[in-house]
Amino acid sequence: MLIALNKPYGVLCQFTDAQGRRTLAELVAQKDVYAAGRLDRDSEGLLLLTDDGRLAHRLTDPRHKQAKTYLVQVEGEIDAAALRTLGQGIVLNDGPTLPASAQRVDVPEWLWPREPPVRVRKSIPTSWLSLVLREGRNRQVRRMTAATGFPTLRLIRVRIGEYALDGLAPGATRVLA
Repeated sequence: MLIALNKPYGVLCQFTDAQGRRTLAELVAQKDVYAAGRLDRDSEGLLLLTDDGRLAHRLTDPRHKQAKTYLVQVEGEIDAAALRTLGQGIVLNDGPTLPASAQRVDVPEWLWPREPPVRVRKSIPTSWLSLVLREGRNRQVRRMTAATGFPTLRLIRVRIGEYALDGLAPGATRVLA
């Protein structure tokens, strides 16, 4: 079984939490499935869940270099130099990242409002980019954009390999296989 979930902001990528925070258990009715990869509590978007260990390994093992596409809202008007730097790869405190694909994009028409909303500062503009990575380090997108001087405000994963959100509403699931 393979399930796509549009993980909302503020939900943990686990089924239980001793501190009483929101978890996958309130969104996923299917039993005996586990997240193939993770999204931070403050990130949104596509999360794949499966009961197939081999499939989970293929989706998450760095050797398979599955492309993961993110829609990222950053603080400031991101420029060509920052996009070029993201594309070439950045040296982070845990080593250099692989090259990525980075391009500025318009706010998509399909984008849902986030709850709670991103804090708006009238004197500081924001911009959006599409970022495609082939690795998945802890908080990698946030660390990469911060390293270029454009901190991440909102992070939405829209695709993992061949699987995409494709209009899935926040908190909703779709059985893929």
